[in-house]
Amino acid sequence: MNLSRQPPSAALVLQTLLTQGPLTRAELGRRAGLSSGAVTKVSAPLLDDGWLTELGPSGDRQPGRPATLVGVRPERARFIGIKITSDELIGMLVDLTAAPLTTHRTPLRSRDVGTVVRAVARLVGTLSGPAGKGKGESGPAVHSIGVTVSGDVDGLSGTVRYSPFLDWHGVRLAALVEEATGIPAVIDNDVRALTVAEQWFGAGVGLSSFALVTVGAGVGCGMSVEGRVISGAYGVSGELGHLPVGSGDRVCTCGNTGCVEAVASTQAIVDQVQEQTGDADLSLADAVRLARAGDATARAVFTRAGRALGLGIASVANLIGPERIIISGEGVAAYDLFADEIRRAFTDRAFGAAARCELVVRPLPFETWARGGAAMAAHRLFAPLPGRSAGATGH
Repeated sequence: MNLSRQPPSAALVLQTLLTQGPLTRAELGRRAGLSSGAVTKVSAPLLDDGWLTELGPSGDRQPGRPATLVGVRPERARFIGIKITSDELIGMLVDLTAAPLTTHRTPLRSRDVGTVVRAVARLVGTLSGPAGKGKGESGPAVHSIGVTVSGDVDGLSGTVRYSPFLDWHGVRLAALVEEATGIPAVIDNDVRALTVAEQWFGAGVGLSSFALVTVGAGVGCGMSVEGRVISGAYGVSGELGHLPVGSGDRVCTCGNTGCVEAVASTQAIVDQVQEQTGDADLSLADAVRLARAGDATARAVFTRAGRALGLGIASVANLIGPERIIISGEGVAAYDLFADEIRRAFTDRAFGAAARCELVVRPLPFETWARGGAAMAAHRLFAPLPGRSAGATGH
């Protein structure tokens, strides 16, 4: 069965069971907004082809014949997710439910595109070894690969338009990974992929809308509205780091000034503390240590960063009215130094009831980001990109 040729209701059934299942057919229909007849019609071929499975009685004490639970069959397909950072690849092999099967990290010796693609291929080979194959299977057991990169990424064409931390421009990464591995690949912005992970199995499960703000080498934002992660008409969305929130003279990676990222990214914080102290060898850990020890200069830098983040987060709340905003990324290790100023700026600038939005701090390791790439690949299996079949390799 080619899932990409199934009706949209099939994708809806699969997605509902992936994020909320197992469920009875009646409950599945209620949550997916489908009639009982539509659920039966859609689920029958999915059951026949092994994508879904019946798991036995639901356990509800109802008169008459007990309802049967239906769930996704995890072993039906496997996927690999890879997060590319400036100095490392983090990979994860998952099943159809995005449950982790194995993980692996490998250092990057160079940011050269060819070097990175070859390293990705080696990592795919490591992850799709014996753990990625079932008994009697031939050929690659991995259905597809989801690769995530920071920056301006066009998932539709499979192109990294611009990644400042890798210094890549116009790299047709999906095609290169497919050529190097022989496995279909999709790519996307790493924060959007992490948002998919939070939507499927994290702090966004069951919410009609939420946003994810990441603070690290950059400042990113993923947004899920009515169950859909926003990609934008041109593949650009949620660029919270490049929202102008001040008139400072610090130049951002995008070339502009006044951006959230120019004062609140981890590198910007390090740069500012180095400038203020005159210590060019000072690290982020050093800056955090100074601030926690009460150093006024370091604390002022974190206060400015917290205000910029709070203003940006308030803008997200005002724009999309999410139920929850999740704050993550490497920078949350020092969240205690941001927290008061973030909350103060957020409360001051969130309009009306938007101030009721819940802020949740959630440290997530890079393995979870890689898992988001795998979940993204799984999602594209039954909701392929326009103009591409689920198993297409052309771009």
